[in-house]
Amino acid sequence: MLFPDYRPRRMRQNEAFRKMIRETVLAVNDLILPLFVIDGKGIKNPIDAMPGHYQLSIDNLVRVAKTAIDLGIPAVILFGIPAKKDPLGTQAYARDGIVQRAVKALKDKLPELAVITDVCLCEFTNHGHCGFVDGHRVDNDASLDLLAKAALSHAQAGADMVAPSDMMDGRVAKIRGILDENDFSQVPIMSYAAKYCSAYYGPFREAVQSVPKFGDRWTYQMDPANAREAIREATMDVKEGADIIMVKPALAYLDIICRIRDEVNLPVAAYNVSGEFSMIKAASKMGWIDGQKVMMETLTAVKRAGADMILTYFAMDAAALFNT
Repeated sequence: MLFPDYRPRRMRQNEAFRKMIRETVLAVNDLILPLFVIDGKGIKNPIDAMPGHYQLSIDNLVRVAKTAIDLGIPAVILFGIPAKKDPLGTQAYARDGIVQRAVKALKDKLPELAVITDVCLCEFTNHGHCGFVDGHRVDNDASLDLLAKAALSHAQAGADMVAPSDMMDGRVAKIRGILDENDFSQVPIMSYAAKYCSAYYGPFREAVQSVPKFGDRWTYQMDPANAREAIREATMDVKEGADIIMVKPALAYLDIICRIRDEVNLPVAAYNVSGEFSMIKAASKMGWIDGQKVMMETLTAVKRAGADMILTYFAMDAAALFNT
């Protein structure tokens, strides 16, 4: 079809027409809110690089989660900040760990909320790496038992879903096995399958105090230059028993979301990470962009690329906009 026989502007001339042919519709049900929980009571520590987000004690966590439910947000994902850290990250799988207590409190007070837990060791180790460290090397296979113990402890506390983010090879199969062996076959796994070694994570690492004390995470997180490798990672996690496949970050990896959506017949999640959030907030504060419009354009782009759900620090802002 060519002009003048075809005039695309005909269907753009009013809002009613634009709604009728809109191909991607973002909704509050697409959103998952990340929350940071810390020991103590009455605590609400601002995260400077992430305006509107806080390290929350459990009592305040429940209040914020209740607000999320009232806005229509169906799920949260929890990141724990323990009072003490050690080389093995033992608080990651302690029965009375901060995440485990937070899960119990949320499910007790807000049973309708879907509570997802991040499964990793970096927030809980004193070296800041995502697995067991032997010298200056992250030992993949030695890390698997610790990660599986953490996932099981979350399920025992009442988590609705576990989300391993460590990027150790074989961890999905290990977690699926321990959950099934302990009568938690109903607990799904959202796998951070294509998690890139990204500079966009900076504000998050401030929030959970997980900057590595030595080296970096290039030996286990993915090279940002690689796309085919993401397909291999995703398909491997599908075969190991993942129920949802995640791409992280989102905005700079829309092509990866699209390719995985085409290759994988499972729900696809995308993590609109802290750096993406903070850049928009900072530019909006300076008056350089319309923050609200850029937020919605960004989230719509992530869904248009193929994401079925979006983990985003914009969840409350976007949900409030939907409600108005």
